Amino acid sequence: MSVMKKEMDKYRDIDEDELLKKLSEEELQRLEDELEELDPDNALLPAGMRQKDQTKKNPTGTFQRDNLLAHLEKQAKEHPEQEDLVPFTGEKRGKAFVPKKMVDPIMENVTLEPELEEALASASDAELCDIAVSTSCMTELYHQKCCRNILGAQRVPGLAEAILGMHTLMSNQQYYEALASSNIVNKQGLNSVIQCAQYKAVPDEEPNSTDVEETLLRMKRNDPDLVEVNLNNIKNIPIKTLKAYADALIENSVVERFSIVGTRSNDPVAFALAEMLKVNTTLKSLNVESNFITGTGIVSLIESLQNNTTLQELKIDNQSQPLGNKVEMEIARMLEKNTTLLKFGYHFTQQGPRLRGSNAMMNNNDLVRKRRLEGGPIFPKCRTNI
Repeated sequence: MSVMKKEMDKYRDIDEDELLKKLSEEELQRLEDELEELDPDNALLPAGMRQKDQTKKNPTGTFQRDNLLAHLEKQAKEHPEQEDLVPFTGEKRGKAFVPKKMVDPIMENVTLEPELEEALASASDAELCDIAVSTSCMTELYHQKCCRNILGAQRVPGLAEAILGMHTLMSNQQYYEALASSNIVNKQGLNSVIQCAQYKAVPDEEPNSTDVEETLLRMKRNDPDLVEVNLNNIKNIPIKTLKAYADALIENSVVERFSIVGTRSNDPVAFALAEMLKVNTTLKSLNVESNFITGTGIVSLIESLQNNTTLQELKIDNQSQPLGNKVEMEIARMLEKNTTLLKFGYHFTQQGPRLRGSNAMMNNNDLVRKRRLEGGPIFPKCRTNI
């Protein structure tokens, strides 16, 4: 092995470019012929080394599409056509294809009484539509074994198919109107069957009319009439303004509900709200759903609840990216330490954290019920040291 290594070491510092410059044209051609023997399917080799350059003449100029098409067409016309091995004579061989007549097994087994055949032949389109509806209803009852004594025979399913299958063309409104009435409801025949029901247009929800700047000033002034702040679905609120709302809530003692759903809030806003929750003693409901807060921002919000005893509702669901198992386990662990939060809006993806979070909320609501019945503070059992 050492001898082989010594033999290879003397070729390590050789300049390949210098060697190629010293080769003659004949030697370069021989080298090119050697390269042709390489594997053309080897993807590790450059494209120029996998295929020989077969262009011997000089370029004729820029690409001209019309000239190329004309040349190809001329070349195709000059090329002789290949004769068929078996000449075409137009003679037909074998048996001609005759499609089989398809017979519906349900329609084949249908046997109607002469009176019924005559009644169906003279019925109008409106009467046929109503008969088809009533027949399909009887068919459903028949399959549910609820009308064996009334119908008696087993040809009711075939009857529904015999009347042109019009029970499948009825709209829901016509179907249920025919069930509720014993008279003919469809007065227009097939013309009303093909008409769709006219539904009332549902207007879009009106945009949020909250004035962002004015509401922020009122919050800073501690306006006694400003109990709820709703900034939902306002897309153009700067992150700096949202952080200013969080800072204003630190000194505010009036606002009890704060919602910023769909405002494109991110982690800096979540960190500012977390710092606010550590100090605020008035806010009872906080909603940050449908934003761009990651697991780090969510964990900071939940951790701030250890220093907050007034917040009763927190909603964090439907963020832009999933929080992950690790974050959900951390959320469940911190919820078990909290004794004042009563509603927590988040859909856990794992069963373990989901069960622990629901049990924590159930215990907190049970504590509220006990305080209400006994009139005194009741501390949770074995939950402060979790």
